[in-house]
Amino acid sequence: MLTWLDALGVLSAAATADADVEQVLSLVADTARTLLGFDFCGVLVPDPPRDRLRIAGWSGLSDDYVERVNSDRPIQLDSTSPSSRAFHTGTPVAIRDVTAEPEFALWAGIAREQGYRAMIAVPLIAHNEVLGTLNGYYAPIHTFTQHAVQRMTLLANHAAIALTSANRLDELRSLNVSLLEQRDALRRSEQIHQRLLNVTLRSGGLDGIAATLRELIGRPVLIDDARHGVLALAGDGDRFPDAALRASALEGNDDAAGSTPVLVGGDHDGEGDSVFVSTVRLGSEVVARIWFPANDSPADPIDLRAVEHGSLVVALELLRARTAVEVEHRLRGELLADLLSSRTAPPESLLLRAQRLGHDLSLPHVAIVAALAGQADPRSYERALAQVSKLASGYRPRPLVAMHAGHIVVLWPLEATPVQAQPPASTSDPHPTAATVVLRALEASLPGVAVTVAVCDHVTGAYGDSYRIAKGALEIAVRAGRTNTVVTVEDLGILGLLLQIDDPAKLSDFALRTLGPVIDYDANHRTELVATLRAYISCRRDRAATATALVIHPNTVAQRLRRIEKLCNHDLDDPASVMHLTAAVTVHDLAGPP
Repeated sequence: MLTWLDALGVLSAAATADADVEQVLSLVADTARTLLGFDFCGVLVPDPPRDRLRIAGWSGLSDDYVERVNSDRPIQLDSTSPSSRAFHTGTPVAIRDVTAEPEFALWAGIAREQGYRAMIAVPLIAHNEVLGTLNGYYAPIHTFTQHAVQRMTLLANHAAIALTSANRLDELRSLNVSLLEQRDALRRSEQIHQRLLNVTLRSGGLDGIAATLRELIGRPVLIDDARHGVLALAGDGDRFPDAALRASALEGNDDAAGSTPVLVGGDHDGEGDSVFVSTVRLGSEVVARIWFPANDSPADPIDLRAVEHGSLVVALELLRARTAVEVEHRLRGELLADLLSSRTAPPESLLLRAQRLGHDLSLPHVAIVAALAGQADPRSYERALAQVSKLASGYRPRPLVAMHAGHIVVLWPLEATPVQAQPPASTSDPHPTAATVVLRALEASLPGVAVTVAVCDHVTGAYGDSYRIAKGALEIAVRAGRTNTVVTVEDLGILGLLLQIDDPAKLSDFALRTLGPVIDYDANHRTELVATLRAYISCRRDRAATATALVIHPNTVAQRLRRIEKLCNHDLDDPASVMHLTAAVTVHDLAGPP
C-alpha cells in the first residue's frame, strides 16, 4: 500500500511540475507497469481531429511498435478495437488472448513482434469525460481477475486527474500572465490531494478523511456506503437528510454517478435542503458517497475539486479495508476448516493459531450454523458474514465466525459477554441465547431474506462433532420449511438423538437397511414409492391429503402404501413402525436428494 501511495504521490507531483503532457503520460505508463506488473504499458489519447487514438506515452514498448501503431496501423475511434471500445463505453475491455480475437487481426502481426498475447484497456475518466485509455500488455495468455481490473481502474482514475492537471498546465503555458491564478488554483488542488493521501499514510481512516475534507471546504462532511449507512461524519449531522431522503435524492439522477460533486435535493440555487454528492467507485461498483451541504453561497471550484480528490482517497481506503477483511476472513475460514475436519480435540498448534486471531478455543463453545433461504446470492452471504463478524467483535472471549461448506458457522464461547452493556431487544426475551443474537443480526443485515439458525451445545472433544450435529439439525429444519427461527437438537426429538450418533455412517446404514427394498423397487420399476411415503408422513398419514399433494387418485395411494408395507415388512397402522420409517426417510433425505 505504501508503494502505491508513494507512486501516486510522484504522479501527482509530476502533473504539476514543468514536465509536458507526453512526459506525464509516459510516467503514467511506467507507474502502471511498475505497480501492476505488466510487461508493457501505453497511454492512448485522441488525436486533434478526434478520429483515431494514438499512443502518446509508453513504457517497455519499442519505438518501432509505437510508430507502426500510430502511422501504419492506426486505431480508428469508429473501429471495434479493444481501446476504441473502452474509450466509447467508458468501461474496461480485457482480452485474454489477442490471437483468438477476430477484431484484433489488424494488429496481430505487430503484437506478435512486440511479444504480447494478453491486453487490457481501461478508460481514463475525469469530470465524466473519457480522456483516453490506459493499456496494459502481458507476454503470455492471461486471465484478468475482477480485483486486478479494480486496481487498474483505480490507478486509471488517479492518472486521469494527473492528465487533466497536466493538460491544464500545458494550456496555461500558452496563455498570458493573467491566467497565473488558475495555475495556482491547480497547484492548490494537487496539494489538497497530497494532504488527503497523507491521511491514509497516517492510518487516519475514513474519519480522518472526513475531518480533513471538512477543514478544507469549511462545511460538514458525511461519508456513507452504497446502502446509505453512515461510515464517517465530520461536523453537524443535522445538516444532512436521513438515509431514506439521501436515497430518494439520487433516484433518476444520472449526473450523480461520478466523482465530480453535483447538487441534489432542494432547488438548484442552493436553497432549501440542497446537498452536494460525490460518488466513490471501485471499478464499476459504487462503494460510498461523500455528501456536504450547499449552504447559502455557491461551492468554490477548489472545494469541488477537493471533494473529487477525496472520493479517490476514500476508494483507496475502502480498497485497503476490503483487502484486510478478505485476508482476515480467509485466515479464520482456514482455521475453522482445520478444526471441523478433526475428530479429536484441537492440537496445540491449532490453539496457538486461534489465539493469534483473538480466539480462545480451550474454552467450551457451542456450534451455530446459519443458512439463507433459497438460492441466496454471494453478496447476501458477504453482507451476512460481515454483520455476524461485526457482532462477534463486540464480545469477549471473541466468537469465531467464518464461511464453511456454504454456510455461516459460528463457534461461540459459553463465557462470551458483550464488551459494552446492551439493552435487551424485547421485554419477553431479556437474556437471548447466542443463537438468537446471531439470528437477529442476520435478520437486521438482510431484511426480507428468510434465515434459519441451528445450534448444538458443546460436545466434549472435537469441534467437528458439534458442527456435524448442528448442520444436520439445520438441514432438517430447512427441509421442513422452518425459517426465521432458532432450531436446537432438542427441538427435533428422536431425530435429534439420531444426529448425535457418533458415527454418521451408522445413520446412512440405518436408512438403507430400512428403505433399501423400497429404493431398489423404485429404481427397477420407475415407481415413486419413497416419494409417496414421504408425502404420506408429511400429510400426517391422511391418505386423501396425500393423494391431493401428489395429484393422484386415493386408490393409487392405498396401493402404493400396501406395496411399501410388504417391501419393508412394516405396518403403517403401527405407531412404532411409522416412527421408524419417518426417521429412516429423514435420514435418507439428509444424505442427498431422492
